[in-house]
Amino acid sequence: MADDQHEEVSKKVSAEEEIRRGITVMRRVVQGRSRGIILDVYWNNQGQLIEPNGHTLTSFIGALVRNEIPITCDDWRNKELNESKEKIWSEIKRCFNIEEERRGFCMKLAGKLLRGFRTFLSSKFLKDADDNFVDAELPKKYESLISAEEWEAFKSKRQDPVFQRISATNRERASSPAYPYRKGRVGYGRLEQSMLQKEESSETSLPAHVLWKEARVGKSGVPQEEVLHVYQKCEELSQSLSPDDTKGILSRALDVPEYSGRVRGKGFGVTPTSLSIKKGKAPSNRELHARLEAMQAELDALRREREASASTVYRDASDKNSINCTFQPNIPEGISHCQLYLSSPYYRMVGKGKVHNVSGVLLHTRELPAGCLKVSVDIAVEPNAALPYPSDDSDATTVHEAVGSFVAWPTNLICVGYETPTKSKSKDNAIPRHTESTVSRKELQENEVSNASAQQKKEVSNASARVKSSGAKKTVARKKPTTKYRSCLRTFLEMTDIPTGGVRTVHMEVGIFGFDYDQMIGNEDFMQVFSHEEIGVTVVNTYIRLIRPNGLDVSFGFLAPATVNLGLILSRPDTVTEYVLRILMDNKDAEKLFFIPFNTGGHWLLLAINPIREIVYYLDSLGNDWTTYSDMKVLIDTVLQAFRAQRDIQTSRRGANSITWIKVACPQQRNQIDCGYFMLRFMRDTLALGRLMIPTDYFEEFKCAFYTKDQVDEIKEEWCQFMIELNVLFINLCN
Repeated sequence: MADDQHEEVSKKVSAEEEIRRGITVMRRVVQGRSRGIILDVYWNNQGQLIEPNGHTLTSFIGALVRNEIPITCDDWRNKELNESKEKIWSEIKRCFNIEEERRGFCMKLAGKLLRGFRTFLSSKFLKDADDNFVDAELPKKYESLISAEEWEAFKSKRQDPVFQRISATNRERASSPAYPYRKGRVGYGRLEQSMLQKEESSETSLPAHVLWKEARVGKSGVPQEEVLHVYQKCEELSQSLSPDDTKGILSRALDVPEYSGRVRGKGFGVTPTSLSIKKGKAPSNRELHARLEAMQAELDALRREREASASTVYRDASDKNSINCTFQPNIPEGISHCQLYLSSPYYRMVGKGKVHNVSGVLLHTRELPAGCLKVSVDIAVEPNAALPYPSDDSDATTVHEAVGSFVAWPTNLICVGYETPTKSKSKDNAIPRHTESTVSRKELQENEVSNASAQQKKEVSNASARVKSSGAKKTVARKKPTTKYRSCLRTFLEMTDIPTGGVRTVHMEVGIFGFDYDQMIGNEDFMQVFSHEEIGVTVVNTYIRLIRPNGLDVSFGFLAPATVNLGLILSRPDTVTEYVLRILMDNKDAEKLFFIPFNTGGHWLLLAINPIREIVYYLDSLGNDWTTYSDMKVLIDTVLQAFRAQRDIQTSRRGANSITWIKVACPQQRNQIDCGYFMLRFMRDTLALGRLMIPTDYFEEFKCAFYTKDQVDEIKEEWCQFMIELNVLFINLCN
């Protein structure tokens, strides 16, 4: 009776001063226990609490944790709480029919509910409408749960500058989510249960992206357009992926990484273990170091093998002066035009010149290094690339410094067949760089387009026929790529926790995409490369970090594919416009070619933008036209017009919309997987030549009908080699 009177008094106080709802004490559960009623609880096959009685158990645990654990407790793992946790578990077992193996779930849920209670107290009583701190007295309703000393300590903690800084960061991160959850206290488990019951389905679970969409449907019953777009993207991806890869589908559609121990779109309680994702026994530090040393030895052997192949000697042992007498089949005797390549950190062309394959030739009165030929450097394609054998006589250490002189070059990195260009055949069309400032923007556009058209008309009959007859024409002689780096990286990977949900980070400097961040990379990303699957944004971003030309970054730039893609253009066009315009304005004083690896929701293509000349190169390995993605074209046109306006460039009304789009006849893919790899090679080819203009009929040096498997494998090998050299897998592994 006294309890009932106290409850009536509490209700009157709360109606006047506080919130109307009283303290949850779950008398129904306790009274039922006194009568011998023990409630059964149920779980889905993923280990989540469901109805009947799932909501009751959650509320009961919340009431227990508020009574047993002080609000000053900030560390749920504190061993001093073990006694209180044991009491909570005992009370749960007395009222509910629950198995011992569910204790872990219940304790995690208790910790979550305690954090929620502390957040409620802070936001309800210690902050005003403007989010400023209020020195409030202990609410009367909670005097039975919280002592005066605990309340003062709680307030003091909330006024601590370190706590406020962390709180502000977390509050900002959680504010205005792009896809807010709209089901209140209904968790994913009970939501999934109600959906299956409503559909009278015999299934025991639903795909993560289906649950994710339904959880974001409000009272109107109509999902937002951006939510539908993500769902539709997931549906498209699900057609090309296995049913077990649902986790990866949602992550790819959202362009966000997964975190260790979490399954996106499934909610609290679902872990890789509950989804039957097997975890191997973690090796001890001693075993790990032993295996790491063995793999390091294998990697060192691989490097020595590569160096040995670069220094192979082709000579007749009986003739001391005949070091270059045994000529390689692809390098004829005498003097020939050639292209010069380097193989580290990735295989690419760095210069052009002439190779002197002559018996007994000397280099600056000295014999040539073993396995090398004498070359004269005429053009530096990658000016800052280091020479394989620096010249002692001229102090040249880079390709640019070696222009006009002789150097030694490894034989296996020389490709014969290049003709050094002389003066422009059309002097009238040539625009010297030092006079560009005196030429109008319109004239520059017309000149470049006419040059591309003239070149296309000149070469189309010969080049097109040549491509059709030869299939994939190889204009550059390369060794057939091996799978050694992929095999090595895969072995390294199996020694870590990554296959069981662990993640690593690759630091992306501000100079790459215009902002500084750590790119998370997990098992799914590695398997895309190992298993030849469609690559995601993580592989694309890290490959860009690999090929980013430090010596040519004044001429080339990149925009983040996670920020510029069709999904965000449709849902948040203002955000994309602001980002692209900011990057262009930061580089408004110099002509530059910007690459945009563009994802349309299941397909990669490449946009290369020259904002100064207002030219957009469109490279699509499926052969589609840019009109296929009209929203993309409208946004890019809008950005370039805004860029023109902010630079205060005057133009006529007729020229106001004269942005030039050029569809490049690039190599075409022959399956549904290779679009990402082709797109990466388009960037790689352009950077290798260092040109700001992409010919309409593609580069003569790399022209082909399609990239072969070997050419695609080169991308994979470069990426895997880069991951190994970054030492991504084992950073902080044993700490």
